[in-house]
Amino acid sequence: MGLRHQLEYAPVRAALAVMERLPRKAARRVGMGITAMFYHAHRRLVRVGRRNLEIAFPEAPRATRERWLRELYRHLGRQMAEFCLFPKLTREALPELMATEGLEHYLEARARGKGVLVLTAHLGAWELSSFGHSLAGYPMKFIVRPLDNAPLNDLVLRYRGLHGNRPIGKGEFARGLLQAMAAGETVGVLLDQNSAPPQGVFVPYFGRLACTAAGPAKIARRTGAAVVPGFTVWEAARQQYVLYFEPAIELAQSDDEEADIAENTARFTAVIERWARKYPDQWLWVHRRWKTRPAGEAGLY
Repeated sequence: MGLRHQLEYAPVRAALAVMERLPRKAARRVGMGITAMFYHAHRRLVRVGRRNLEIAFPEAPRATRERWLRELYRHLGRQMAEFCLFPKLTREALPELMATEGLEHYLEARARGKGVLVLTAHLGAWELSSFGHSLAGYPMKFIVRPLDNAPLNDLVLRYRGLHGNRPIGKGEFARGLLQAMAAGETVGVLLDQNSAPPQGVFVPYFGRLACTAAGPAKIARRTGAAVVPGFTVWEAARQQYVLYFEPAIELAQSDDEEADIAENTARFTAVIERWARKYPDQWLWVHRRWKTRPAGEAGLY
């Protein structure tokens, strides 16, 4: 392992080693402390978050948007702790940590036999979402870009795959998805990050065009796979995570493939926007979602 990768890997492994030995509440406090430091140390990401919230919620008071951003960092710290505790989580303890509502929608879609794309986003506890679902007996595959740090990437994949989840690398995106759908498997798809043409199409997101990966819509159209929204969010009133599944999205299916792909990508994105509006303090605002602009349009950052 090179020196740079040792320096990157060592503090992460040390944090994991500390938090995985702590009770859950204490681990969460440590995680929130770490992300609070990131909030103050990495101001560029904070500026991105503020700009995104200004774009998405121009009518909201600045103090409200700032509160949402601070709460996002607290939430990320909480999720860091949950990730560190993955090896200790058992199926018997899972219901206390994470409830599931709407599981019947997922099971109905899976019973069709053409595969399931679980539409989700960097909202709530997305790592716990797939992990908890696998621990409950429903392992899935997921699209992932490998981390640049190989040892850290191996560690993260090991934690994610403790109960049968398996990655599909972005380099094998199309082939991996087609194979999974042909086998009737489930694949989780995070569809809320900036893309670029020709892989992406522009669809509305919070009133602005956002370039969004069209691959899932293409795969669903080609295979007949069901697209089921699934989001795990922190419900403060319940002091619990809840994985919500919704009914499969009705897909446009016509003789115009290009129009269908654009329309279905817009439908997927509208679902994500609805959830981000409902939980504005749990979506990953620090990502430059509107970075790619239509030709001739000025940048937003």
